[in-house]
Amino acid sequence: MNMPAETSQTLDRGLQVLEVLADHPEGLTVTQLARELDVSRTIVYRLVVTLEQHGLLRRGSGNRCRLGLTALTLARHVQGMVRDAAVPALRRLSEQFSATAHLTLVDGADAVVVAVVEPARQEQPSTLRAGNRAPLDRGVAGRAALATRAEGRPLDAGWVISGGDPAHGGYAVAAPVLGVPGVEASVGVVSMAELDTALVGPKLVGAAAEIARALH
Repeated sequence: MNMPAETSQTLDRGLQVLEVLADHPEGLTVTQLARELDVSRTIVYRLVVTLEQHGLLRRGSGNRCRLGLTALTLARHVQGMVRDAAVPALRRLSEQFSATAHLTLVDGADAVVVAVVEPARQEQPSTLRAGNRAPLDRGVAGRAALATRAEGRPLDAGWVISGGDPAHGGYAVAAPVLGVPGVEASVGVVSMAELDTALVGPKLVGAAAEIARALH
């Protein structure tokens, strides 16, 4: 008989505070957090004070709570872990399609490129670089990453396509990295030459699944 795993309610609520603040980069007051979590203001205040002492949370103007530097540092370590897991798959995609392959993560309201692999031979290099940031709805990478929030099958074809993508200045295809709790990401390719999406799409889905397995 399987016994239910014991959990810490306080730790669980503290993590929920951080998750809610990650979705609200503009910050929330203690009252707003209590409303979001459906718990008392007193409980949330105690959690806020504790998280603040550990640098995971900070309170600024208007007494609004935002993620602290420690949380941001941990996030950067997670980005590095995801990037390292993705590079082998990105390298294969880049060489197979003579295109720029990339991994993009959701950061608040933006899509941030965290890894880029260029093909060995490319007449016109892409302008895409690690660290590039754009609104989530602007390019295919952000739209594909947002699909990780959908229930069931997030995309009809499994990927997002664009010709002359305004975010990257070329033809682009991206697929979401699914099934990794806490990670909202996509893997994609960009090329100045038109891409055969019927061929590229399934390969991106396969690469995304490979990255997800590496992160488990």
